[in-house]
Amino acid sequence: MSELKATLRSDLTAAMKARDALTLGTLRMALAAVTNEEVAGSSARELTDAEVTTVLAREVKKRKESAEAFENAGRAELAEKERAESAVLQRYLPAQLSDAEISALAQEAVAEVAASTGSAPTMKQMGLVIKAAQAKAAGRADGAKIAAAVKAALA
Repeated sequence: MSELKATLRSDLTAAMKARDALTLGTLRMALAAVTNEEVAGSSARELTDAEVTTVLAREVKKRKESAEAFENAGRAELAEKERAESAVLQRYLPAQLSDAEISALAQEAVAEVAASTGSAPTMKQMGLVIKAAQAKAAGRADGAKIAAAVKAALA
């Protein structure tokens, strides 16, 4: 079992003992998402910490999108609940990169792709550069921010 998944389980037990309904419900949903990811595909497998982090990041993104949708629909109480769940999950994710760090990462990825292809990358090779930048970010930055930084670096 991955270390992060074990931490989630022990924190779930602590939330049960503390009768913390928000944390309890959020961690149950997160562990269910991790389990679903483990059994998805042709055979069951254990997820690594990096894969568990990816699942948690996806859950945080869902919560943020739901909060925004609830806010637009005039349901502030539901939006606040989604934001609170997102905050609980954020505790288990690595710190996000700043815009300056993402920009520097995009520049490194452009240089890396230029070295591997032998010429400066063009907008047609943006996918290759984004892939390299996302590998360097390792879940510490939103994909949209990475794509915007790469686009700016290539322009």
